[in-house]
Amino acid sequence: MRVSAGLPRIERVDDLIDARLAARLDRLDVRSTKLFPGKLLGERRSKRRGQSVEFDDFRPYVAGDDLRFIDWNAYARLDRLIVKLFLEEEDLAVHIALDASASMRAGSGDETKVLYGARLAMALGYIGLINQNRVGMSVFGAPVSKDPKQRAIMHVPEMRGRHRIKHIGQFLIDSLFDEDSSTLPAGVSAMGPMAGGEFNSALTSIARTRTGRGVFVLVSDFLVPGGYEQGLRALATRRGYDIFCVQLLAPAELEPEREAQVGLAGDLRLTDAETGRSAEVTITPELVKRYKERLEAYCERLRAFCLARGMAHMLVRTDTALDQLVMDTLRRRGLVG
Repeated sequence: MRVSAGLPRIERVDDLIDARLAARLDRLDVRSTKLFPGKLLGERRSKRRGQSVEFDDFRPYVAGDDLRFIDWNAYARLDRLIVKLFLEEEDLAVHIALDASASMRAGSGDETKVLYGARLAMALGYIGLINQNRVGMSVFGAPVSKDPKQRAIMHVPEMRGRHRIKHIGQFLIDSLFDEDSSTLPAGVSAMGPMAGGEFNSALTSIARTRTGRGVFVLVSDFLVPGGYEQGLRALATRRGYDIFCVQLLAPAELEPEREAQVGLAGDLRLTDAETGRSAEVTITPELVKRYKERLEAYCERLRAFCLARGMAHMLVRTDTALDQLVMDTLRRRGLVG
């Protein structure tokens, strides 16, 4: 599997999602299986009674009710106090975390997992913002200096409104800076040398910032040398959140025989993108078969781990058209609708 030394340059937010896809996304909203009392009034109606302008029902007055909601016309007719009830409008907190570690840069050009993940994050952020939800983003695992072990969590705080779309797009572009960069973008804090543990450390740190209720989307390949369990356990403690784990794998990771045309055959020295360790191997059909069996078992263990903790898991090939992923797969899985 090839690892891109540097990501193709993305200059504009429109390079993440184009106008055609944006027009289709305008018909969607982020969904949740729960009711979420928002900090601000949004565009989501809940069954919880509140103070919006949309009338829902009546009930008898009880001591302590707001006198402004007494229906005085009903009182004149019935000689008893009746209170008007309204549907409360609620917004949704949506947080998207993108893994930008070395293994996520596997592939070439637009086939890299991290660029596909950035486009997915942009699409979900777009959907959230146009529906007046509170949208926050984190990017973790990207190199922040010439030291390959130096990593950072880049974070943009929650924001809302269509006018913020360019802001989150620029955040994604700035976060996926070139590996040769020796300085941090404004607002970025470095995690420091983390060896192979930045995935779990990053998720634990991000989970601590998630209070209240909402939807959390984690985009990663989950190919973590030290295991993903600690980080996912930290996320699972956020009981108020619907958590979706989107596992991105490149076609050549799922079907390595496709790489034969670029030389992935015979006697080779392969280097782990995450740890830097190398091994000499002989690529044979039998070895490829065993690899695919182990990868399938790995993905199944991840799926079961997520399911046991109430988190959704979905495996996505990066050659899947983004509009197909959002309009079909994510709708069927209940993330958008």
